[in-house]
Amino acid sequence: MRVDHVSYAAEHDGVHATAERLGKLLGVTPVDGGVHPRFGTRNVILPMAHRLYVEVVESLDHPASDKAPFGQVVKSRSESGGGWIGWVIRVDDIHEIEERLGREAAAGNRTRPDGVELRWKQIGIKGTQADPQLPFFIEWETKDAHPGLGAEDSAVSIQSLEIAGDPDRVCEWLGLPVTETTTIIDFSFVAPRGTPGLLSVTFDTADGQVTI
Repeated sequence: MRVDHVSYAAEHDGVHATAERLGKLLGVTPVDGGVHPRFGTRNVILPMAHRLYVEVVESLDHPASDKAPFGQVVKSRSESGGGWIGWVIRVDDIHEIEERLGREAAAGNRTRPDGVELRWKQIGIKGTQADPQLPFFIEWETKDAHPGLGAEDSAVSIQSLEIAGDPDRVCEWLGLPVTETTTIIDFSFVAPRGTPGLLSVTFDTADGQVTI
């Protein structure tokens, strides 16, 4: 169980412009990720070292974006101006999470512009929707096509996450202390002044630390 990626909802000018803006801040070239047909969304990836990445995502004018919880979360965040949606935990066996949460994981897929299809299962987005400090979980079925592959030599990586929320609540959700989800990323929690959730992400870059 470790941090897989962080998700950022597109701002008013769309997913590509938002990804280009973030990419320039970090020194990362955005990669078109394709459409999530089951969720009514599309994404652009900013790949980084340690198989980490930023997913910039927007909702589509499609019925799935109104029905799927992930599409609902993305659409709501973009309509409020865009920004961080949350953080995502990668697991090796999502059945353990299904048993603990008492529900089934949802299948996800997208096809990259080069024709490679990525498939995964995810669970917990309804928890994120109700309480944005909580991550959701993903198990990659196409492990040889993980979005973070190919950037192992990158100078850019995630250094820390700042979360408005309660570490005990997150620990209860994860089934272990948040600091045990990764040996790479630092976590800090602050008392929420409004809605809890991911406040900021600090990156190590070739030009020093950058906080978004």
